[in-house]
Amino acid sequence: MHHDFHATPSPDDLRQAAQARRDQFLQLGHYREGTAGALMTSQYSSLDDGLHASQAIDMLRHEAADAETIYQSYVLDSARNLLGTVSLRELILALPDCPVDRLMTRKVLSVGVSTPQEDVARLIRAHDLLAVPVIDDAGRLVGIITCDEAMDVVVDAATEDFHKGASITTHIGNLKNATLGLLYRKRVLWLVLLVFGNLFSGAGIAAFEDTIAAHIALVFFLPLLVDSGGNAGAQSATLMVRGLATGEVVLRDWLQLLKRECGVALALGGTMAIAVAGLGLVRGGADIALIVASSMVLIVLMGSLIGMSLPFMLSRLKLDPATASGPLVTSIADAVGVLVYFGIASHVLQI
Repeated sequence: MHHDFHATPSPDDLRQAAQARRDQFLQLGHYREGTAGALMTSQYSSLDDGLHASQAIDMLRHEAADAETIYQSYVLDSARNLLGTVSLRELILALPDCPVDRLMTRKVLSVGVSTPQEDVARLIRAHDLLAVPVIDDAGRLVGIITCDEAMDVVVDAATEDFHKGASITTHIGNLKNATLGLLYRKRVLWLVLLVFGNLFSGAGIAAFEDTIAAHIALVFFLPLLVDSGGNAGAQSATLMVRGLATGEVVLRDWLQLLKRECGVALALGGTMAIAVAGLGLVRGGADIALIVASSMVLIVLMGSLIGMSLPFMLSRLKLDPATASGPLVTSIADAVGVLVYFGIASHVLQI
Protein backbone atom coordinates (compact mmCIF):
# COMPACT_ATOMS: atom_id res chain seq x y z
CA MET A 1 0.00 0.00 0.00
CA HIS A 2 2.13 2.86 -1.31
CA HIS A 3 0.98 6.46 -0.95
CA ASP A 4 1.84 9.24 -3.36
CA PHE A 5 2.93 11.94 -0.97
CA HIS A 6 3.71 14.28 -3.86
CA ALA A 7 -0.07 14.75 -4.11
CA THR A 8 -0.05 15.96 -0.47
CA PRO A 9 -2.82 13.79 0.98
CA SER A 10 -4.91 15.20 3.80
CA PRO A 11 -4.25 14.34 7.46
CA ASP A 12 -7.42 12.25 7.51
CA ASP A 13 -6.18 10.23 4.54
CA LEU A 14 -2.89 9.59 6.31
CA ARG A 15 -4.60 8.53 9.52
CA GLN A 16 -6.99 6.21 7.68
CA ALA A 17 -4.15 4.66 5.68
CA ALA A 18 -2.10 4.01 8.82
CA GLN A 19 -5.12 2.53 10.58
CA ALA A 20 -5.85 0.32 7.57
CA ARG A 21 -2.32 -1.04 7.68
CA ARG A 22 -2.61 -1.87 11.35
CA ASP A 23 -6.03 -3.44 10.95
CA GLN A 24 -4.83 -5.52 8.02
CA PHE A 25 -2.11 -7.17 10.06
CA LEU A 26 -3.81 -7.32 13.42
CA GLN A 27 -3.70 -11.13 13.58
CA LEU A 28 -2.25 -11.75 17.01
CA GLY A 29 -4.80 -14.23 18.35
CA HIS A 30 -3.77 -17.33 16.39
CA TYR A 31 -0.12 -17.34 17.35
CA ARG A 32 1.01 -19.95 19.86
CA GLU A 33 1.38 -18.78 23.44
CA GLY A 34 4.96 -18.06 24.38
CA THR A 35 5.99 -16.94 20.87
CA ALA A 36 6.82 -13.49 19.52
CA GLY A 37 3.57 -13.48 17.55
CA ALA A 38 1.51 -13.75 20.72
CA LEU A 39 3.46 -10.93 22.42
CA MET A 40 3.75 -8.39 19.62
CA THR A 41 1.68 -5.27 19.12
CA SER A 42 0.52 -3.90 15.75
CA GLN A 43 0.69 -0.32 17.01
CA TYR A 44 3.98 0.61 15.40
CA SER A 45 4.99 3.56 13.23
CA SER A 46 5.86 2.74 9.63
CA LEU A 47 6.97 4.81 6.66
CA ASP A 48 6.56 4.19 2.94
CA ASP A 49 9.78 4.07 0.96
CA GLY A 50 10.44 7.00 -1.35
CA LEU A 51 9.60 9.72 1.19
CA HIS A 52 11.68 12.73 2.09
CA ALA A 53 12.48 13.57 5.71
CA SER A 54 9.83 16.31 5.95
CA GLN A 55 7.16 14.02 4.49
CA ALA A 56 8.14 11.25 6.90
CA ILE A 57 7.80 13.63 9.88
CA ASP A 58 4.35 14.67 8.64
CA MET A 59 3.34 11.02 8.40
CA LEU A 60 4.64 10.27 11.91
CA ARG A 61 2.81 13.29 13.31
CA HIS A 62 -0.52 11.76 12.28
CA GLU A 63 0.41 8.25 13.42
CA ALA A 64 1.72 9.30 16.84
CA ALA A 65 -1.61 8.94 18.63
CA ASP A 66 -1.91 5.26 17.72
CA ALA A 67 1.71 4.08 17.69
CA GLU A 68 3.37 2.35 20.65
CA THR A 69 6.57 4.29 19.94
CA ILE A 70 7.52 6.80 17.24
CA TYR A 71 11.18 7.07 18.20
CA GLN A 72 11.99 4.21 15.83
CA SER A 73 10.06 3.81 12.57
CA TYR A 74 10.14 1.01 10.03
CA VAL A 75 10.45 1.69 6.31
CA LEU A 76 8.31 -0.64 4.20
CA ASP A 77 7.78 -1.22 0.48
CA SER A 78 4.38 -1.69 -1.11
CA ALA A 79 4.36 -5.40 -0.12
CA ARG A 80 5.15 -4.44 3.50
CA ASN A 81 8.61 -5.97 3.34
CA LEU A 82 10.92 -4.41 5.91
CA LEU A 83 13.56 -2.32 4.11
CA GLY A 84 15.14 -0.61 7.07
CA THR A 85 14.64 1.46 10.19
CA VAL A 86 15.07 5.17 10.90
CA SER A 87 15.05 7.08 14.17
CA LEU A 88 13.02 10.22 14.86
CA ARG A 89 16.27 12.00 15.76
CA GLU A 90 17.73 11.29 12.34
CA LEU A 91 14.60 12.59 10.61
CA ILE A 92 14.53 15.80 12.62
CA LEU A 93 18.23 16.56 12.09
CA ALA A 94 18.15 15.77 8.35
CA LEU A 95 17.50 18.33 5.61
CA PRO A 96 13.78 18.44 4.70
CA ASP A 97 14.36 17.10 1.17
CA CYS A 98 16.78 14.32 2.25
CA PRO A 99 15.40 10.92 1.12
CA VAL A 100 14.57 8.52 3.96
CA ASP A 101 16.34 5.79 1.97
CA ARG A 102 19.64 7.58 2.66
CA LEU A 103 18.94 7.95 6.37
CA MET A 104 17.68 4.49 7.25
CA THR A 105 19.68 1.57 8.58
CA ARG A 106 19.22 -1.39 6.26
CA LYS A 107 20.60 -4.12 8.54
CA VAL A 108 17.77 -4.54 11.02
CA LEU A 109 17.64 -7.07 13.83
CA SER A 110 14.30 -8.85 13.66
CA VAL A 111 12.54 -11.97 14.92
CA GLY A 112 10.02 -14.36 13.42
CA VAL A 113 6.46 -14.79 14.65
CA SER A 114 7.35 -18.23 16.07
CA THR A 115 10.50 -17.10 17.92
CA PRO A 116 10.24 -17.95 21.66
CA GLN A 117 9.54 -14.90 23.80
CA GLU A 118 12.58 -15.58 26.01
CA ASP A 119 14.84 -15.39 22.92
CA VAL A 120 13.24 -12.06 21.96
CA ALA A 121 13.84 -10.66 25.45
CA ARG A 122 17.46 -11.87 25.31
CA LEU A 123 17.99 -10.16 21.94
CA ILE A 124 16.50 -6.86 23.14
CA ARG A 125 18.60 -6.91 26.29
CA ALA A 126 21.82 -7.89 24.52
CA HIS A 127 21.55 -5.07 21.94
CA ASP A 128 19.80 -2.50 24.17
CA LEU A 129 16.89 -2.07 21.73
CA LEU A 130 13.78 0.06 22.22
CA ALA A 131 11.82 -2.48 20.18
CA VAL A 132 12.37 -5.34 17.77
CA PRO A 133 10.28 -5.91 14.59
CA VAL A 134 8.42 -9.18 14.09
CA ILE A 135 8.42 -10.69 10.58
CA ASP A 136 5.96 -13.28 9.29
CA ASP A 137 6.86 -16.28 7.12
CA ALA A 138 6.45 -14.17 3.96
CA GLY A 139 8.98 -11.61 5.21
CA ARG A 140 6.40 -8.90 5.96
CA LEU A 141 6.38 -6.71 9.06
CA VAL A 142 3.42 -7.73 11.22
CA GLY A 143 4.23 -6.13 14.56
CA ILE A 144 6.84 -5.05 17.08
CA ILE A 145 7.81 -6.09 20.59
CA THR A 146 8.90 -3.23 22.83
CA CYS A 147 11.52 -3.48 25.55
CA ASP A 148 8.80 -3.03 28.22
CA GLU A 149 6.89 -6.07 26.96
CA ALA A 150 10.10 -8.10 26.71
CA MET A 151 11.11 -7.25 30.28
CA ASP A 152 7.69 -8.41 31.50
CA VAL A 153 8.53 -11.80 29.97
CA VAL A 154 11.88 -11.84 31.79
CA VAL A 155 10.23 -11.02 35.13
CA ASP A 156 7.57 -13.72 34.67
CA ALA A 157 10.18 -16.32 33.69
CA ALA A 158 12.41 -15.39 36.63
CA THR A 159 9.47 -15.62 39.05
CA GLU A 160 8.56 -19.05 37.70
CA ASP A 161 12.15 -20.26 38.03
CA PHE A 162 12.40 -18.97 41.61
CA HIS A 163 9.22 -20.86 42.51
CA LYS A 164 10.46 -24.05 40.87
CA GLY A 165 13.85 -23.60 42.53
CA ALA A 166 12.06 -23.61 45.88
CA SER A 167 10.05 -26.71 44.82
CA ILE A 168 6.79 -24.75 44.48
CA THR A 169 4.87 -26.56 41.78
CA THR A 170 3.10 -23.73 39.96
CA HIS A 171 2.91 -19.97 39.85
CA ILE A 172 1.21 -18.49 42.92
CA GLY A 173 0.43 -15.06 41.48
CA ASN A 174 0.31 -12.17 43.91
CA LEU A 175 1.83 -13.50 47.13
CA LYS A 176 0.17 -10.79 49.21
CA ASN A 177 -3.32 -11.90 48.14
CA ALA A 178 -2.68 -15.67 48.07
CA THR A 179 -4.95 -17.72 50.33
CA LEU A 180 -3.78 -20.21 52.94
CA GLY A 181 -5.24 -23.11 50.95
CA LEU A 182 -3.52 -22.04 47.73
CA LEU A 183 -0.13 -21.70 49.41
CA TYR A 184 -0.59 -25.13 51.03
CA ARG A 185 -1.49 -26.85 47.73
CA LYS A 186 1.42 -25.32 45.83
CA ARG A 187 4.01 -26.39 48.39
CA VAL A 188 2.84 -29.68 49.88
CA LEU A 189 3.59 -32.09 46.99
CA TRP A 190 7.34 -31.54 46.73
CA LEU A 191 7.80 -31.30 50.48
CA VAL A 192 6.10 -34.68 51.00
CA LEU A 193 8.17 -36.25 48.23
CA LEU A 194 11.36 -34.80 49.70
CA VAL A 195 10.46 -36.23 53.12
CA PHE A 196 10.66 -39.70 51.62
CA GLY A 197 13.81 -38.71 49.77
CA ASN A 198 15.41 -37.73 53.07
CA LEU A 199 14.72 -41.23 54.38
CA PHE A 200 17.83 -42.25 52.44
CA SER A 201 19.87 -40.06 54.77
CA GLY A 202 18.27 -41.78 57.75
CA ALA A 203 18.91 -45.20 56.26
CA GLY A 204 22.56 -44.26 55.75
CA ILE A 205 22.90 -43.24 59.40
CA ALA A 206 21.21 -46.45 60.54
CA ALA A 207 23.62 -48.52 58.46
CA PHE A 208 26.57 -47.10 60.42
CA GLU A 209 25.16 -47.42 63.94
CA ASP A 210 28.19 -49.41 65.12
CA THR A 211 30.59 -46.74 63.89
CA ILE A 212 28.59 -43.99 65.58
CA ALA A 213 28.33 -45.95 68.84
CA ALA A 214 32.09 -46.51 68.95
CA HIS A 215 32.91 -42.83 68.31
CA ILE A 216 30.05 -40.61 69.41
CA ALA A 217 32.12 -37.52 68.49
CA LEU A 218 31.31 -38.27 64.85
CA VAL A 219 27.71 -37.13 65.44
CA PHE A 220 28.90 -33.63 66.33
CA PHE A 221 30.26 -33.06 62.81
CA LEU A 222 27.40 -34.70 60.87
CA PRO A 223 25.14 -31.62 60.42
CA LEU A 224 28.12 -29.41 59.62
CA LEU A 225 29.45 -31.70 56.88
CA VAL A 226 26.11 -32.63 55.34
CA ASP A 227 24.88 -29.03 55.23
CA SER A 228 28.13 -27.92 53.60
CA GLY A 229 27.59 -30.38 50.75
CA GLY A 230 23.97 -29.30 50.32
CA ASN A 231 24.90 -25.63 50.34
CA ALA A 232 27.68 -26.13 47.78
CA GLY A 233 25.27 -28.10 45.58
CA ALA A 234 22.56 -25.46 45.81
CA GLN A 235 25.08 -22.76 44.83
CA SER A 236 26.24 -24.71 41.78
CA ALA A 237 22.67 -25.53 40.73
CA THR A 238 21.60 -21.89 40.98
CA LEU A 239 24.51 -20.77 38.78
CA MET A 240 23.80 -23.49 36.20
CA VAL A 241 20.04 -22.87 36.09
CA ARG A 242 20.65 -19.17 35.51
CA GLY A 243 23.26 -19.91 32.84
CA LEU A 244 20.92 -22.27 30.99
CA ALA A 245 17.98 -19.86 31.28
CA THR A 246 19.93 -16.89 29.90
CA GLY A 247 21.65 -18.88 27.17
CA GLU A 248 25.12 -18.24 28.58
CA VAL A 249 25.76 -21.99 28.68
CA VAL A 250 24.40 -24.84 26.57
CA LEU A 251 24.47 -28.62 26.88
CA ARG A 252 27.69 -29.00 24.89
CA ASP A 253 29.50 -26.89 27.52
CA TRP A 254 28.89 -29.53 30.20
CA LEU A 255 32.29 -31.29 30.06
CA GLN A 256 34.24 -28.03 30.13
CA LEU A 257 32.17 -26.72 33.04
CA LEU A 258 32.54 -30.06 34.86
CA LYS A 259 36.34 -29.75 34.80
CA ARG A 260 36.21 -26.19 36.08
CA GLU A 261 33.68 -27.07 38.78
CA CYS A 262 35.98 -29.85 40.03
CA GLY A 263 38.79 -27.35 40.50
CA VAL A 264 36.57 -24.80 42.24
CA ALA A 265 34.94 -27.42 44.48
CA LEU A 266 38.30 -28.89 45.53
CA ALA A 267 39.54 -25.41 46.43
CA LEU A 268 36.37 -24.65 48.40
CA GLY A 269 36.39 -28.04 50.11
CA GLY A 270 40.07 -27.73 51.00
CA THR A 271 39.53 -24.32 52.55
CA MET A 272 36.58 -25.58 54.60
CA ALA A 273 38.51 -28.73 55.57
CA ILE A 274 41.30 -26.62 57.07
CA ALA A 275 38.69 -24.66 59.00
CA VAL A 276 37.14 -27.78 60.61
CA ALA A 277 40.27 -29.92 61.00
CA GLY A 278 41.34 -28.02 64.10
CA LEU A 279 37.91 -28.49 65.64
CA GLY A 280 38.09 -32.21 64.88
CA LEU A 281 41.47 -32.43 66.53
CA VAL A 282 40.10 -30.85 69.71
CA ARG A 283 36.91 -32.90 69.80
CA GLY A 284 38.24 -36.35 68.92
CA GLY A 285 41.95 -36.44 68.17
CA ALA A 286 43.99 -36.94 65.02
CA ASP A 287 41.79 -39.68 63.53
CA ILE A 288 38.62 -37.62 63.83
CA ALA A 289 40.41 -34.57 62.38
CA LEU A 290 41.52 -36.65 59.37
CA ILE A 291 38.00 -38.05 58.88
CA VAL A 292 36.33 -34.65 59.10
CA ALA A 293 38.83 -32.90 56.81
CA SER A 294 38.82 -35.57 54.09
CA SER A 295 35.03 -35.90 54.30
CA MET A 296 34.61 -32.15 53.91
CA VAL A 297 36.66 -32.12 50.70
CA LEU A 298 34.77 -35.06 49.15
CA ILE A 299 31.31 -33.96 50.31
CA VAL A 300 31.73 -30.41 48.95
CA LEU A 301 33.15 -31.82 45.70
CA MET A 302 30.28 -34.28 45.22
CA GLY A 303 27.62 -31.76 46.28
CA SER A 304 28.96 -29.23 43.77
CA LEU A 305 29.07 -31.81 40.97
CA ILE A 306 25.51 -32.94 41.74
CA GLY A 307 24.30 -29.35 41.76
CA MET A 308 26.02 -28.61 38.47
CA SER A 309 25.08 -31.83 36.67
CA LEU A 310 21.41 -32.17 37.63
CA PRO A 311 20.22 -29.10 35.67
CA PHE A 312 22.09 -30.37 32.59
CA MET A 313 20.57 -33.83 32.96
CA LEU A 314 17.05 -32.41 33.21
CA SER A 315 17.67 -30.20 30.16
CA ARG A 316 18.89 -33.26 28.26
CA LEU A 317 15.65 -35.04 29.21
CA LYS A 318 13.62 -32.00 28.02
CA LEU A 319 12.59 -31.20 31.59
CA ASP A 320 12.76 -27.81 33.30
CA PRO A 321 16.20 -27.42 34.95
CA ALA A 322 14.78 -24.95 37.49
CA THR A 323 13.34 -27.89 39.43
CA ALA A 324 16.89 -29.13 40.12
CA SER A 325 17.88 -26.32 42.44
CA GLY A 326 17.12 -25.76 46.10
CA PRO A 327 15.59 -28.58 48.12
CA LEU A 328 15.99 -31.30 45.47
CA VAL A 329 19.74 -30.89 45.14
CA THR A 330 20.10 -30.46 48.89
CA SER A 331 18.24 -33.71 49.62
CA ILE A 332 20.39 -35.71 47.21
CA ALA A 333 23.61 -34.11 48.48
CA ASP A 334 22.58 -34.84 52.09
CA ALA A 335 22.15 -38.55 51.44
CA VAL A 336 25.47 -38.73 49.57
CA GLY A 337 27.19 -36.77 52.34
CA VAL A 338 26.06 -39.19 55.04
CA LEU A 339 27.38 -42.18 53.09
CA VAL A 340 30.70 -40.49 52.33
CA TYR A 341 31.27 -39.31 55.91
CA PHE A 342 30.53 -42.58 57.68
CA GLY A 343 32.18 -44.59 54.91
CA ILE A 344 35.43 -42.71 55.44
CA ALA A 345 35.02 -42.96 59.23
CA SER A 346 34.56 -46.75 59.09
CA HIS A 347 37.64 -47.14 56.89
CA VAL A 348 39.91 -44.90 58.99
CA LEU A 349 38.70 -46.29 62.32
CA GLN A 350 38.56 -49.85 60.90
CA ILE A 351 35.14 -50.60 62.31
